[in-house]
Amino acid sequence: MTERLRMDQDTVERDLIRLVLTLVELLRQLMERQACRRVDRGDLSEEEEERVGLTLMLLEERMGELRDRFGLSPEDLNLDLGPLGTLLPQDAG
Repeated sequence: MTERLRMDQDTVERDLIRLVLTLVELLRQLMERQACRRVDRGDLSEEEEERVGLTLMLLEERMGELRDRFGLSPEDLNLDLGPLGTLLPQDAG
């Protein structure tokens, strides 16, 4: 007899949203680190620094809105990779 996996539609949707937001948060943090390195090296003009800073602030704000909308905390987006630790730095969020 074949067993079927029962999935609740709300749970599947929330888990999918959690995964997508986790990937977006990972990319946001990587972009932020890269921008900081470029600022430290002096690779950006003042106008570029301002634009990058504003863009990153708006993205972080939007991420917070999306987490709130779906009832997720920053910790919910930090996947546990077992022996490797967590996906995002512990101070993430």
